[in-house]
Amino acid sequence: MNKPLSTDLIQKMDAYWRAANYLSVGQIYLFDNPLLRRPLKIEHVKPRLLGHWGTTPGLNFIYVHLNRVIKKHDLDVIYVTGPGHGGPGLVANTYLEGTYSEVYPEISQDEVGMKKLFTQFSFPGGIPSHVAAETPGSINEGGELGYCLSHAYGAAFDNPDLLVTCVVGDGEAETAPLATSWHSNKFLNPVHDGAVLPILHLNGYKIAGPTVLARIPRDELESLFRGYGYTPHFVEGDDPMEMHQLMAATLDTVIASIRDIQRDARANGFKQRPLWPMIILRSPKGWTGPKEVDGKRTEGTYRSHQVPMGDMSHPGHVKILEEWLESYRPRELFDESGRLRPELADLAPRGARRMGANPHANGGLLLADLTLPDFRDYAVTIPKPGSVIAEATRIQGELIRDVVKLNPETFRVFSPDETASNRWGAVFEVTNRCSTAEIVPGDDHVAPDGRVMEVLSEHQCEGWLEGYLLTGRHGFFSCYEAFIHIIDSMFNQHAKWLDVASHVPWRRPIASLNYLLSSHVWRQDHNGFSHQDPGFIDHVMSKKAEVIRVYLPPDANSLLSVTDHCLRSRNYVNVIVAGKQPSPQWLDMDAAIAHCTRGLGIWEWASSDDGGEPDVVMACAGDVPTMETLAAVELLRQHFPTLKIRVVNVVDLMTLQSQSQHPHGISDEEFDALFTRDKPIIFAYHGYPILIHRLTYRRTNHHNLHVHGFKEEGTTTTPFDMVVLNELDRFHLARAVLDRVPGLGPGVATFQKFIEGKLSDHKRHIRQHGEDMPEIRNWKWGVNEG
Repeated sequence: MNKPLSTDLIQKMDAYWRAANYLSVGQIYLFDNPLLRRPLKIEHVKPRLLGHWGTTPGLNFIYVHLNRVIKKHDLDVIYVTGPGHGGPGLVANTYLEGTYSEVYPEISQDEVGMKKLFTQFSFPGGIPSHVAAETPGSINEGGELGYCLSHAYGAAFDNPDLLVTCVVGDGEAETAPLATSWHSNKFLNPVHDGAVLPILHLNGYKIAGPTVLARIPRDELESLFRGYGYTPHFVEGDDPMEMHQLMAATLDTVIASIRDIQRDARANGFKQRPLWPMIILRSPKGWTGPKEVDGKRTEGTYRSHQVPMGDMSHPGHVKILEEWLESYRPRELFDESGRLRPELADLAPRGARRMGANPHANGGLLLADLTLPDFRDYAVTIPKPGSVIAEATRIQGELIRDVVKLNPETFRVFSPDETASNRWGAVFEVTNRCSTAEIVPGDDHVAPDGRVMEVLSEHQCEGWLEGYLLTGRHGFFSCYEAFIHIIDSMFNQHAKWLDVASHVPWRRPIASLNYLLSSHVWRQDHNGFSHQDPGFIDHVMSKKAEVIRVYLPPDANSLLSVTDHCLRSRNYVNVIVAGKQPSPQWLDMDAAIAHCTRGLGIWEWASSDDGGEPDVVMACAGDVPTMETLAAVELLRQHFPTLKIRVVNVVDLMTLQSQSQHPHGISDEEFDALFTRDKPIIFAYHGYPILIHRLTYRRTNHHNLHVHGFKEEGTTTTPFDMVVLNELDRFHLARAVLDRVPGLGPGVATFQKFIEGKLSDHKRHIRQHGEDMPEIRNWKWGVNEG
């Protein structure tokens, strides 16, 4: 075996590793006596033991070895960890290198600071047990497994000098998002992207059971990763000195391979997808921990997954802990003041080369504003409301095209094979779909340098985009509305990250996570019930107001205004829901900007209350609900000319909440001025009706609010039949007004019969002809239906 480490260096590296392990165990267990200057007693141990030990020594082992190659080659490296609760290790290493004390000066590099370091871990008022936004050097939340490798590749895109080391736990490797993310190497271009070094950490067990990849034969495991397109390098064993030499030799080989790949591609251009190296590290779970506890083997088993001795009142457990901590020989590691000895501290890189201090792991430090075209230049000319038909997201796609063009290194589009389907085809005028895999004649806009990231995995797209944003760039994710639910949990984690990061003073704001949800519930008539689900909005709206924004622009010009706003925003999750089908356009650009700025407002041109008190408020949010509301208003105005109707359109859902609940919320006085204090409100809403009630339950007139929306009625049918099935159509909306506005006179019965006749005609027509009635298909605002 090649032995690149001198006797002196290997001893120092092993000591540094022991120091990280000591600090990791201390965080899990110790409340006091951090340097064991006194015999350990039960009162020195935390009353509640939280944290995970099993994966931590392996993470510490990798960290010290990365420090060596960073210093040797002056590398720019960030450290992404998938093993969810390996937090003690990352905190320990950033403390040893000095970063932790720089961002948290109260956690000083001495005995007093060490005690605070230990006490804060998994402790009220402290930090979580997993890698989180509070952890320097981290770009992802470690509380949920599955996303680390997608995040790592997202961080590497357009970062040519960055090496992203990503540790994948063998438990995490069993998750669906992670299993897919191995294929990210088919999208990494060595000419202009950085490199990702995956390290599969096999320690054999999850919480209680064995892991899949740790239990397949080595040749099968090697074949698996060669099949994925990697060159695997194995580092296996449990003897520390042998493992140090093997890991050092392997990293030297791997770094040389990465540099050769990049050097060749950057000198000679991209030729074919390279076989990127990866490392498979097999080490005991709970390495260097207690061999046995209470007569049961612990190191190398699932028993070391979390806390090897959970009940410290058990006879002998304090003694086991003391012997465990003393096995790291802390007096060799820390001086009398509690500071890491200088000869060991010298092993860490300096300044921004420290992985905890790398600016890529605090992406707001590197974030630059996008160069944005003027969205007004894409405006649809609208002589009068409803007179023009356009596809809103196609217009938006022209704006996105030019954002791509103007920001060739800091903006990418992500979509699960739906960029063209969602009408963003214009982007292919300036770029292509990215692929470094084989490209054959007949492929449509596919190239190694493409900036459209398409793979049929919402998980992968989300993870890539999050990694891209977290390291200081910008992007947009377009998706079918029904299937964005696939990444519900990933959205959860990112929203929580943004919430926590906004309260961490040294974290800088990053670009917002922007979603376009199109191919939405009301125009998934051809795909049917499986594609009909607007519930992602409800999921998003459950998160903190400081983080989330939801927009339902009714037409193309309002969509352009909202898109520009979202691209300029920071630290939000912006959800835009917009249709891609030809639809009436309502607002000219000036009106659209004013309307979107307010977030909601009265459409006086569609109202008949003449600025006075209305008999009924017809409210709407969403493109199809807006059209059906206006069609209902026209019917009512035709049959009941004296009925005073107010039309209120809502773009920004958060405006419906009170100001105490959301910063976009309007005051009670404003709400009452728009919706009245006592008149019926018929609200046509894009999604599930209950959300509108949730947002408005504190308002004065909530008892008069009647919401029509998606009632989980769907099938393969015509567009208009979809709204009829859910009673969101013009006829049901108009009838709802008749049911709630008294004193409309003898014409009510006649109009009721008219509505029933129209609904009957509709049902008969679609079953006979397979399409909606001409008067529905050809309806335009301002033209009487007769």
